[in-house]
Amino acid sequence: MIHQIDWSKLDWKTMRPGVEQKAFSGDGATIALHRLQPDHEPKPHKHENEQIAYIVSGTVDFHVGDEVVRMGPGAIIRVPPNTMHHAVVVGEEEVINIDVFTPARPEYAPLPEA
Repeated sequence: MIHQIDWSKLDWKTMRPGVEQKAFSGDGATIALHRLQPDHEPKPHKHENEQIAYIVSGTVDFHVGDEVVRMGPGAIIRVPPNTMHHAVVVGEEEVINIDVFTPARPEYAPLPEA
C-alpha cells in the first residue's frame, strides 16, 4: 500500500495563532508545510530532530542558537538536534516554508496503520 497525500486537498491545521501546518510522515522523516503570519508570536524551542527549513515565499529572521540569519525565497538552513531556534516574519507578507525533520515527527503526521 502506497502512503501518499495531496497537500492541496488538506485543510491547514492551526498550531497556534498565526501558525498553520500540513504534514506528511514516512518511517524515518517528516515533511511539513508551514504558513506563518506577520503577527504570529515566535516560540523559541528545541527538539531531538534535525530540521532542514526551506523558505518558499516571504522573509524571516531565523534564529538558531545565538545566530540570526535573514532568509527569503529559496534559502535553506539546517537546525541541529536539540538546538534552540525560531523564526520571526519580516515585513507584512506571510511566509510559506517547508521543513524536513529526521527522525520522523509522528505527532505532526502519524503513519497510517497497516
